Amino acid sequence: MTVSIQEIRENPEVRAYIEKGDERLAVLGFTEHGLRHSAHVSAQAEAILSHLNYPERIAELAAIAGYMHDIGNAVSRDSHAQIGALLARSILRDMKMDFREIAEVMAAIGNHDETVGQVMNVAGAALILADKSDVHYRRVRNKERVAFDIHDRVNYAVRDSKLVLEGADISLTLTTDPDISPVLDYFEIFLPRMVMCRRAAAFLDCRFHLVINDAKML
Repeated sequence: MTVSIQEIRENPEVRAYIEKGDERLAVLGFTEHGLRHSAHVSAQAEAILSHLNYPERIAELAAIAGYMHDIGNAVSRDSHAQIGALLARSILRDMKMDFREIAEVMAAIGNHDETVGQVMNVAGAALILADKSDVHYRRVRNKERVAFDIHDRVNYAVRDSKLVLEGADISLTLTTDPDISPVLDYFEIFLPRMVMCRRAAAFLDCRFHLVINDAKML
């Protein structure tokens, strides 16, 4: 049975896990990982594969993986990608999705975390690029700047972020405020993510670039 991204968005179990996962991360002081982030990653992942002329269903599977990628946070931040993949399997089986498609979504979700993940399939590559590019000040929960840690500062310093698709070039373009956080801090925190983005782009036969304040860094 073909399960659509719209059905995933409307699934009460999926929404509950995303919302509860975001609550868990708020307790730990993490940036926002709620329904907004899920919808953004979903749309970006689908847009990447559509831009590269992948079949519509492959792009939709990336959108599904993107929407569900953080549901494991409802259980634990540690191993949330692998937990999320197993939760997704259960939900998608109940929705009667084709087993081969479930396997593609599971692989994408289970490998999106830069600490242990590997680029395993097209949907996963798009998910990685979409997820790691969602960085900006609106995701910071801490309202007291004097209490910011380096993660808060780096995210808060990003005033605008865009994932630009031009042919085979995929560029994360950031506008940052160096008075809030120097560019070096960005690399200290996010270099593993950028390396993973480069690998994801290469998997799609593309080139990944990081541009900060009009200067190409990668």
